[in-house]
Amino acid sequence: MALYVQKFGGTSVGSVERIEAVAEKIKRFRDEGHDIVVAVSAMSGETNRLVALSQAISNQPSPRELDVLLATGEQVTIALLCMALQKLDCDAVSYTGTQVPILTDSAHTKARIQSIDTVKMRRDLDAGKVVVVAGFQGVDQFGSITTLGRGGSDTTGVALAAALKADECQIYTDVDGVYTTDPRVVKSARRLDRITFEEMLEMASQGSKVLQIRAVEFAGKYNVPLRVLSSFEDGPGTLISLEEEDIMEQPIISGIAFNRDEAKLTVLGVPDVPGVASRILGPISAANIEVDMIVQNVAEDRTTDFTFTVHRNDYDKVMKVIEQVADDLGAVEVKGDNTICKVSIVGVGMRSHAGVASKMFDALASESINIQMISTSEIKIAVVIAEKYLELAVRTLHAAFGLSDESLV
Repeated sequence: MALYVQKFGGTSVGSVERIEAVAEKIKRFRDEGHDIVVAVSAMSGETNRLVALSQAISNQPSPRELDVLLATGEQVTIALLCMALQKLDCDAVSYTGTQVPILTDSAHTKARIQSIDTVKMRRDLDAGKVVVVAGFQGVDQFGSITTLGRGGSDTTGVALAAALKADECQIYTDVDGVYTTDPRVVKSARRLDRITFEEMLEMASQGSKVLQIRAVEFAGKYNVPLRVLSSFEDGPGTLISLEEEDIMEQPIISGIAFNRDEAKLTVLGVPDVPGVASRILGPISAANIEVDMIVQNVAEDRTTDFTFTVHRNDYDKVMKVIEQVADDLGAVEVKGDNTICKVSIVGVGMRSHAGVASKMFDALASESINIQMISTSEIKIAVVIAEKYLELAVRTLHAAFGLSDESLV
């Protein structure tokens, strides 16, 4: 029999009825003889409610005290789930991150896991108990409660699986797997049976919301097989692993990801001298703002146009920073556009197939969709286009690369 770590998100445990349904699912696995460790999120909406309470008192609450507050959400869930399991005559025990303990650094609200003590969990598993652990939280070396940031429960689940050397980490959510693209945009999108960590990491970083990037990185680093499953219906889900099947059988493109929350800024007429990129991006980094795509074009008059993208929420803040930088550099003008989006095709099959980029560009051109920026990696091609063309672009590329479930076309 296997050892599974199962993670259930906020939607999956959003009510008492759903918690009881999760308990029944866990009990079925336990009755089959499997050892089960469960990581859970707070009930859906609970973290937002707690954040609102903190902001009602202070716009800038102490990060340490905010972590103490937010960690209570998962504590409610672990207790209720254990009660539901015990009601089904399935012995279970709950642990907060501090009780395990899950040791983290002291970066409150965005802590990183350093180690996990498995002694108590192993003891309870040997005694036939289901172990239920609060996701999203840990404890630092000073005994202070820490949290891992939004989506941190996925990371907790993967970290527990790595520490326990589990056979599989199963992420239960409100979708039944990883799809070739968002089914709300392309109705014929197909659920993937399997995908590599590398592809999933690119999909997540390019806008796919199925899994948190940190969780995928962690799973890839420690080679923890991940499976995305639905909390509400049975099915095989999607397996995410290191293994690449025979590259001859690997589809060229596995999926299409997109991100609406993009904004673009261009600094025109910057002197083309060493260090100019650092002088532009340095103040942005100092403001703790992440830059995504970067393009630099050098003109014959020894000036350069420097274009980059940021998250749309940071657009106004970046514009203020960059206008000052442009004045200092003697730039001609600063332009901005917060009505763009990014569309990406991802697939390890790109490594062994030529012409993928031209096929992508031809497909977009056939719909008169103009490409504003291009970024590539070994298994990804991303383009920036006007936001109004996003859904058309995704549907066009999905069809061009033959990703649809034919039964739904």
